[in-house]
Amino acid sequence: MAQYILAYHGGKRFEDPEEGKAHMAAWREWMGSVRGAMVDGGKPVGKSTTVSKDGVADGAPDPLSGYSIVEADTLEAAQEIAKACPHLNIGTIEVAELLDIEM
Repeated sequence: MAQYILAYHGGKRFEDPEEGKAHMAAWREWMGSVRGAMVDGGKPVGKSTTVSKDGVADGAPDPLSGYSIVEADTLEAAQEIAKACPHLNIGTIEVAELLDIEM
């Protein structure tokens, strides 16, 4: 079975604490529903920088806000897992297969 990274983009700070609690409850429920496929629940990430041959710049056009790693038989199956994630209420999710390569 292949592993896929779910890269979370966007998001927001909840001004209403109850809205934040509801979002986290939905997140915990989703994590529980995909427990068998979840390899690494991941973590949120802080402020980013973009490094290029021209130097370092603050942020990115669509900054990364966190990640998770799931196992699925196909890209489409991983996409279905992502489609149920509550992060979609506040941002987007990029799904990509993690490839094993020999160096």
